Amino acid sequence: MILLLGLNRIKLNTYGMDDIASTFVVALSAAIACAGAGILMGSQALAITTLIEMACLFMLLSIASRILMFKIVQSAYAAQGVRRRVLIYGAGQTGQQLAAALQTDDEFETACFADDDINLQKLTILGLRVHAPNQIPALVRRIGIERVILAMPSADQSVRLRLAKRLSGLGCEVLALPSFADIVLRGEEATAAAPVALNSLLGRDAVEDELPETEITYQGRRILVTGAGGSIGGELCRQLARCKPAELVLLDHSEYALYQISQSLREYHPDTQFTSVLGSVEHAELIAEVLNTHKIDVVFHAAAYKHVGLVQENAFEGVRNNVIGTRVVAEESRRAGVERFTLVSTDKAVRPTSMMGSSKRLAELLIQDLATRSEHTKFSMVRFGNVLGSSGSVIPLFQQQIREMGPVTVTHREVTRYFMTVDEAVRLVLLAGTFSRGGDVFVLDMGQPVSIYAMARKMIEASGHAVRDELNPSGDIAIVFTGLKEGEKMHEELLIGSDMLTTPHPKILRAQENQISELAVAGALQDLRRAIDTRDETLLNATIQRCIEADAIEVASSGLPVIPKLTVVGES
Repeated sequence: MILLLGLNRIKLNTYGMDDIASTFVVALSAAIACAGAGILMGSQALAITTLIEMACLFMLLSIASRILMFKIVQSAYAAQGVRRRVLIYGAGQTGQQLAAALQTDDEFETACFADDDINLQKLTILGLRVHAPNQIPALVRRIGIERVILAMPSADQSVRLRLAKRLSGLGCEVLALPSFADIVLRGEEATAAAPVALNSLLGRDAVEDELPETEITYQGRRILVTGAGGSIGGELCRQLARCKPAELVLLDHSEYALYQISQSLREYHPDTQFTSVLGSVEHAELIAEVLNTHKIDVVFHAAAYKHVGLVQENAFEGVRNNVIGTRVVAEESRRAGVERFTLVSTDKAVRPTSMMGSSKRLAELLIQDLATRSEHTKFSMVRFGNVLGSSGSVIPLFQQQIREMGPVTVTHREVTRYFMTVDEAVRLVLLAGTFSRGGDVFVLDMGQPVSIYAMARKMIEASGHAVRDELNPSGDIAIVFTGLKEGEKMHEELLIGSDMLTTPHPKILRAQENQISELAVAGALQDLRRAIDTRDETLLNATIQRCIEADAIEVASSGLPVIPKLTVVGES
């Protein structure tokens, strides 16, 4: 009967009520067999009390031996080292299953339960005491709880998040656990909010085709990437590493960001030579040393301050990095005889209304000016819009706000932006660099602009929540409109003019744009340096305004619309 019911195959830590019932069946069968054997043998039958005693003794010894062996095994696990203590919030079925699973775990042990149900409080379940939730802080201090697990799968996510926030100040990690039935039925959806596929937010198909031309162009070359620790710069390095360059030099002023990208590249591309350079693009002596020491062939200048609000508040440093830094890298590249120089630009440089956009437009004008006087280096720039998931994108902000159950903040219901994934943007930047003839302004075809409000709604719904608004007041997460900040546009643009030329790739266009004179560029640089050195806010604003207006006059002379007046630092 033991073999038939499989009692010999049951693990010690899984022996439960069903197995006790099977043990009872074995004991009863043994008693009946003994009684039947006595009758068949013709001897005096055993007394009924003897048979009952034998069955009870069999059950007692079977169950007790398993409990004893289980305690011995538990002691052996405990003797291996100090296990981290866990408090399970929720003494229901899911909590009990988790506690049973942790009984023989060599890293964690369940210290106790906590539950809102007053009928369970002060009871003992699986040998563990059930406490009231208000006792958790004292338990954490007294018995050294390191992790609190919310075993409340039937509760709304908003309830679990509120509990997590309330417990987060205790100095221990707080995790939420789905029910085991949910894990079986729904898989990964049960363990976390459904991740949002970035491509689904574009409103168009992403660029999926491979670009073999880039591998041929950059293979065996010595390449410098400035801003290598940023979103665009990091992806440039990853894709260039796959092209098998002779050497890839990474330059960034952030030690941590540079360390991260360096470690990642060396791990996945051990055969490629990488050099990490810590420093600022504003230091001409550093840039000259890097270019000449490593005999750089190609430069991708991705270093820039790109957050509109921060650059607006820190105009001097924004202009110093975005304008002066670009001039330093470009000028030193020309002197060192670099073959190709590509500036990574932004759609905010088109008819700019912010300090960040203005500084990037000035950087474009500098590159166009150098291109007219460069005999060897082919200067070009690539202009595109927002990159999904980058450090300055709204996507990480929305994801964080959704995790915290809102509200999700949007500047205006009608605001739109162009978007690309970082992967496709960088692939097209690399390809555009191969098309350069000198002085080119490449514009990436980013499809139709995307509504930020519609994107926020899509992300909320994709995370398994409902938007709370006038039509659905009982929804989970609200969207709040905060208003456009200083320097922000309602709609971004990619083109200053309307004249466009095609390139060998349909997603890359070449813009036909005018430029200001060499004398105007030289005068502007001199004034900008003086304004930054003396912290002269008035001179800084006047110089930028003069350059942007001169650029607008060139545009207007071509019959194109003039840009609006720039909102500069110090103006409301």
